[in-house]
Amino acid sequence: MTGDRYSRQIRFAPLGEGGQERIRRASVAIVGCGALGSVQAELLARAGVGRLRLIDRDFVELSNLQRQFLFEESDAREGLPKAAAAARRLARVNCEVILEPRVADLAASNALELLEGIDLVLDGSDNFETRYLLNDVAFSGNVALLAWIYGAAVGSYGLKWAIAPGRTACFRCLYPDPPAGAQPTCETSGVLAPVTAAIASLQAADALKILAAGVESVDGRLTTMDVWSGEIRQVDAPGRDPDCLCCARREFVWLDGSRRAPISLCGRNAVQIHERSRPIDLRDLAVRLQRFAPVRSNEFALRVALDRYELTVFPDGRAIVKGTSDTGIARSLYARYVGA
Repeated sequence: MTGDRYSRQIRFAPLGEGGQERIRRASVAIVGCGALGSVQAELLARAGVGRLRLIDRDFVELSNLQRQFLFEESDAREGLPKAAAAARRLARVNCEVILEPRVADLAASNALELLEGIDLVLDGSDNFETRYLLNDVAFSGNVALLAWIYGAAVGSYGLKWAIAPGRTACFRCLYPDPPAGAQPTCETSGVLAPVTAAIASLQAADALKILAAGVESVDGRLTTMDVWSGEIRQVDAPGRDPDCLCCARREFVWLDGSRRAPISLCGRNAVQIHERSRPIDLRDLAVRLQRFAPVRSNEFALRVALDRYELTVFPDGRAIVKGTSDTGIARSLYARYVGA
């Protein structure tokens, strides 16, 4: 380890050389490499975390560049997956960090495999389903996670909470079930880059604190902020619910797959199909689809515009259909152009 690289961090007394060494030995997963995850990843790479596993299902688009700091216009032009683009950039930032990009949708079927050997998870996702799954993984004990750090931001408002099995309440103690009805999203309500950067920075700070000083350093408070009004608050998180389905009754319905639909809404006007688990030869598919429309393809994904829809297919068989929120239309397009 290059001493000069981390000298200013080591001089921070609560961390010191011992804390830096523990950070160097740690393995951290970032789930979602968008607005939150891209900042988390860069902060932890620069801090010298030994291994970063970057998990993301999506690819870089021009609209991401306003707030997703790891990416450049060339990434959007190439249609690179966010995990791959993030790893490419971070490799130039710190060659000492082991980078493990995973172009995948975290799901019940692969969560334990994707999070195997990980000490701590930072939430950079954009949906409750993924967070419930992370919570199940953490509290089931199938993966020995010290903690996972929840974060969310939309508009000018954001919040973060460090959740540690055995020390804090779990996510379902706070949110027993997903919120009913449509929720504001970055697509519908917009988002300011300063709030995503601020929340991600607080998540990264919690991660460094836990890795360097131990999980007992978690204070369990929930932090909220609004960068437009300037209001910042810290409140005590709820105590453990003695009847919580997850941490008390140990019913891990998100991990066993009984709560996940094979098709789900993905953003404002898109549907994700993740019921297929079969390898797809993207080069062969590109040849077949080129007679319908121009195809953009690389080793990570294939994208084609079909009438008013855009179909993106990944090597594992997963697909995102943009231009509709009708799951029936999405399933029909998948069957027609990719195969049943």
